[in-house]
Amino acid sequence: MTTVARRKTPGTGRTTPGPARTRPPGGRERSRPPGEPRRVGWLYVLPALLVYGAFLLWPLVRGAQFSLYHWDGLGTSTWAGLDNYTSTWSDPTLRGAFGHLLILLVFYAVLPCCIAFVLVGAMSRTKIRGLTFFRTVLFLPQVVAMVAVAVAWQWVYSADGPVNTVLGWLHDLGLPDWRHGWLGDFTFALPAVGLVGTWVGIGLALVLFLAGVQKIPKELYEAARIDGAGPVREFLSVTLPGLRRELAVALTLTSIMAIRNFDLIYMATGGGPGDSTKVPAYEVYNRTFNTGEVGLGCAIGITLAVLAFALTAGIGRLVEGRSA
Repeated sequence: MTTVARRKTPGTGRTTPGPARTRPPGGRERSRPPGEPRRVGWLYVLPALLVYGAFLLWPLVRGAQFSLYHWDGLGTSTWAGLDNYTSTWSDPTLRGAFGHLLILLVFYAVLPCCIAFVLVGAMSRTKIRGLTFFRTVLFLPQVVAMVAVAVAWQWVYSADGPVNTVLGWLHDLGLPDWRHGWLGDFTFALPAVGLVGTWVGIGLALVLFLAGVQKIPKELYEAARIDGAGPVREFLSVTLPGLRRELAVALTLTSIMAIRNFDLIYMATGGGPGDSTKVPAYEVYNRTFNTGEVGLGCAIGITLAVLAFALTAGIGRLVEGRSA
């Protein structure tokens, strides 16, 4: 329905026809919102979506397809169904690799967050000079390539490295001899690699928690101290509830770091000694390129992707859901 708008001509008192306006059938005029139409916005994000689909979604789909076949990467493939996924849990080596992953989750995610909480709790009660320098030094491992980290820690754990040197001094003082070939010991190799992950993850968790502490009202700390709360009670009642969202982010990032841990294992131990430090991410590479089990390697990769998604969703629901 089209209506003709009329306007009054100044000085004459007469009205003249104005531009025609279109009125929808409902009888009310609809004005288009300002800015470009929504479809134009999709054009801006289209390049990013294409890159995301080409380098993440498409390989994920193809990996899921390959996981349903027995294939060595060169010859003819045969249908396997879910056999590769069954082998992921029935193969003792792969089952042990997932067990090692659970241990590394403690070193990569739980320990860094606990240590960062202790540091943040101490910093919230006292003013520390040079906090920016301290924070930068702790965060530095995050910006160093993990290959360089692995090479550096190989020297730290070596027979004449700093760890064994200090333990040798302690032995000279009368303490037991605790020196080991750390990365070559069946018992200590995995914890030694895990401590490297702890060292890397502390800085990330600390920076996130320090940012979260700054948004907690100072009045809450003052009220807790007036009520006679000690350091532990103050942390449990004020700091921890205020950092739940930051805790969810820190646990998510560090857990994913543990799940995709390949370069540190590959450079530091190569999965050895024996199978003592093999993890699923390393087995994806090993089964695909070394033993020619492409389908099984893809099945392990898809299992890791599902595990990462489930763990991320669980952390968000457990930590953020309770604070909602």
